[in-house]
Order: sequence, then structure tokens, then C-alpha cells
Amino acid sequence: MSCNNSYGYNQVSPANNQMMNNQMSPMNNQLSPIVTEPTQIYNNVFHPQAQPIIHPVEMINQHHVVPVPQHYTTCSVKDVWCSGRSRGSRSSRSSRRR
Repeated sequence: MSCNNSYGYNQVSPANNQMMNNQMSPMNNQLSPIVTEPTQIYNNVFHPQAQPIIHPVEMINQHHVVPVPQHYTTCSVKDVWCSGRSRGSRSSRSSRRR
């Protein structure tokens, strides 16, 4: 069994190699083939696998006290006793006494 690879070399299986050795003889001036150790060619095939990556998020509520002006009014009641005359009439009264 032989197959052609992309390099143009023929690969010979060990069973075919023994048959070839029996067919080759010193009478026909051909050398017996030399079979080396097989060359291993690796074809790497990758399969995706999900890897969970957890990103914890921590929400922090910051509370700030902010002064907000609130305006209040107070009301007070004051009783003031007044005479029936105005101040202007009082000053004219004092000038009459002279």
C-alpha cells in the first residue's frame, strides 16, 4: 500500500517493504530500499470550550449631607399705646406755650 503525500514521496507500508525485499536481488543490480522510522506530523485541531469569567460589580451608595437653606419667619405681637395726636401737632403745641 502506498500513497502520495504533498512532498512527492511515496510512503511504503512494512508489509509492502518485505515483499519488495524478496523481489529485489543482487542479480538485477538494484539496491534494497531503506525504510526509516516514520515521521510524525501533528495536525493540531482546536475545539472552543466556554471558560466562565466572573466580573463582580459592587454598587456603593454614598450618602452626603448637603445644607439646604429653608427660610422661616416668626411673628411677634407688640402693643404700643399711642395718644390721639400726631408728633407734628405736639411740636406746634409746645410753641404756643411760650
